[in-house]
Amino acid sequence: MNILRYLINKLLRLLLLLLTMSALSFTLVSLSPIDPVQAYVGAEMMRIGPEQRQRIAERWGLNDPPLVRYTRWLTSLLKGDLGTSAIYNQPVSQVIRQRFFTSLGLMGSAWVLSGIFGFLLGVISGAKAGSWIDQGIRFYAYLLASTPTFWLALLLLIVFAVSLKWAPICCATPPGLLPEQVTLAQRLHHLALPALTLSIIGVANITLHTRQKLINVLNSDYVLFAKAQGESLWGTLWHHGLRNISLPAITLQFASISELFGGSVLAEQVFAYPGLGQATVQAGLRSDVPLLLGIVLFSTIFVYTGNTIADIVYHFIDPRIRLGAEA
Repeated sequence: MNILRYLINKLLRLLLLLLTMSALSFTLVSLSPIDPVQAYVGAEMMRIGPEQRQRIAERWGLNDPPLVRYTRWLTSLLKGDLGTSAIYNQPVSQVIRQRFFTSLGLMGSAWVLSGIFGFLLGVISGAKAGSWIDQGIRFYAYLLASTPTFWLALLLLIVFAVSLKWAPICCATPPGLLPEQVTLAQRLHHLALPALTLSIIGVANITLHTRQKLINVLNSDYVLFAKAQGESLWGTLWHHGLRNISLPAITLQFASISELFGGSVLAEQVFAYPGLGQATVQAGLRSDVPLLLGIVLFSTIFVYTGNTIADIVYHFIDPRIRLGAEA
């Protein structure tokens, strides 16, 4: 199967997945006990009368049956219109674009750091299996694998921001400054602690997975034969180990994109980081259906694209793997 047919097949699957996710998400939001009008008005709910409530409901089409509202939203989506956010009173596409670029730096830096350090720790642990170094790395990985993201974020916030005052307590930029006034150093300063939180959590899985794969490779017949011919440990690791453990590591790292997005929701809440994760929470709590559906579709495309890139990378790392081949 050539790459063009493979991409067309993946695109058709993506369209089916987006349709299913949008219908499921809309159904769940429609069944939510949250009153959309009350969530929209907020604390001013007691000051508005029945007529104003009716006008608000008519403006957002809340009086129509769920099927009618979903059909209307889907028709607008096919025209390229994701609707208007009730929270921000802006087009959903604009809100997602602004928030995504804020979250992209956070998730991207955490994804790269967790992949690099997780892979290195896994290689060291697998090469030194049974040693005190291996035991220390495994204890570190198991401990982090069972640590909730929000708890680690709160711990780092208390230690580095409140006690040591090495990092800011909140936000992506210093409060009170316009975006054009913020320097790169200030952005990185505010990014450091949230990115550290996500990368520390993400290290655990890739470390344990890489360690086990490397142990399997080092105990294989061809590696034992290479050692019998005088090949050193690091020589066998370089010539035989890295190539065989890189594919599983890439698989796990690209698969962790969905977990990373979920972790960013919690981290952004703790650090008051104005990214896509925080917008997702606000959209859910305040029943902002257009924004929530837009984020669901965008995150689905984001994760699906990451997995597709991983499949393509496999093919270039190991040409024996055919694109679209059945398992």
